[in-house]
Amino acid sequence: MAGTLRVREQNIAVFGGSGSGKTVLVSSFYGAAQEQSFQKDSLFDLIADDTGQGNRLRQNYLGMKNRALAPEPTRFAATPYSFVVKLKDQGGDAKAAKARPFDALRLVWHDYPGEWFEEEPSSAQEARRRLDVFRKLLRSDVAVILVDGQKLLDYAGEEEKYLKSLLWGLREGLLRFKDDLLDDGEPLAEFPRIWILALSKADLHPDLDVHGFEDLVVEKAAGDISSLHDVLKGLVKLPEALSMGEDFMLLSSARFEPGKIEVAERKGLDLLLPVACILPLERLVHWAERLEIPRKWLDRLVDNADVIARILVGAAPLMVKVPRVGRYLALALPFLARAIKANGPKIEERNTRARANHDYLTAVLTQFQLDLAQGVKDAVLVKSVK
Repeated sequence: MAGTLRVREQNIAVFGGSGSGKTVLVSSFYGAAQEQSFQKDSLFDLIADDTGQGNRLRQNYLGMKNRALAPEPTRFAATPYSFVVKLKDQGGDAKAAKARPFDALRLVWHDYPGEWFEEEPSSAQEARRRLDVFRKLLRSDVAVILVDGQKLLDYAGEEEKYLKSLLWGLREGLLRFKDDLLDDGEPLAEFPRIWILALSKADLHPDLDVHGFEDLVVEKAAGDISSLHDVLKGLVKLPEALSMGEDFMLLSSARFEPGKIEVAERKGLDLLLPVACILPLERLVHWAERLEIPRKWLDRLVDNADVIARILVGAAPLMVKVPRVGRYLALALPFLARAIKANGPKIEERNTRARANHDYLTAVLTQFQLDLAQGVKDAVLVKSVK
């Protein structure tokens, strides 16, 4: 399937310790997208690249839905999950289809065990494996650090103890990798540029919105966030273009009750695709307006920035004849900034027009913009750039 389509890949890295809910989250993310109610209204199908892996995730989801059976937590498992966001309507005008810069998006979810940052490797072979896995997730634009909602309850009143352990474990793990990751001692060009702190199992905190979560983390762990930020800046070129501890999310795969799991009551999972695809472009515009970024760096800061920008910019004046390779992104930035900063009604108007014209690629990406705005409005997401 993927071989017949022009597919662009987005990557997201998820860090969390054993029991923090990584497996439940990815199972709910994929399983819910297979429901008839989702497929009826959605502009795309979410397809697992590995059919067996997709079946296991859906089995996990159905176990929660039908038998209130949560998946067993994994430990020391670093599993990439690859999904293709395939537009439902690939028909229509052949010329318009050929003009599209791509046909589908692939989301690769890199699941990195927090235990690997907390415990020493048992052998040189395991150390190499950890490093190899970490190098693969460096392709991500966005990293999500899961703050375990259950652990926050366990440490109620002393949340700083848990948060310090979480953030310093990650910090020390990165320092341990540093010499092996750098390019002959030089900082990296490719590295996650946005690090989001996300409350997993948010259903355990029904009275806590994302602003309350942000306040809690900042109050209890501001110094630890700064220390981790300093380590990250030491790993990358152009460290000013790096967001850490500025974005916050709530994530819940379901509402868990005694003998019952309400899988329809999720929170934040529908924002993961928009976060992976649109949030990096928003941040790129912000950085470009405030920093002196060399032209050669623009395409390297965000994966697929050029082609996604082409969709969001559309038929902007002066841009339609710009070559498809080379200087497009640098020249398109003013138009991209307008598209990114457009108010809700303008985005809705373009989304409606794209749907009517069967321009589903534009419809999906503008819907992602609307979804991010709704996430902020619903107090599920805090973005450092409003």
